[in-house]
Amino acid sequence: MALSRKNALFAGHDAEAENWATIASLIETCKLNAVEPQAYMTSTFTAIVNGHKRSQIDELLPWNYPAKV
Repeated sequence: MALSRKNALFAGHDAEAENWATIASLIETCKLNAVEPQAYMTSTFTAIVNGHKRSQIDELLPWNYPAKV
């Protein structure tokens, strides 16, 4: 699946391109799992800021997030 090839061309730096690819992949994974991407990202970033344990990172993956109804 190709994700926004033209947008990634103008990332400016390799690290920025990798970050963009990670976020784009998460968004597409949300869509494939019937999860609202914005709600997922908000919830996940909030959990990380509030000290979610790294050892339990699997809990934050899109397929473990409640699907939209």
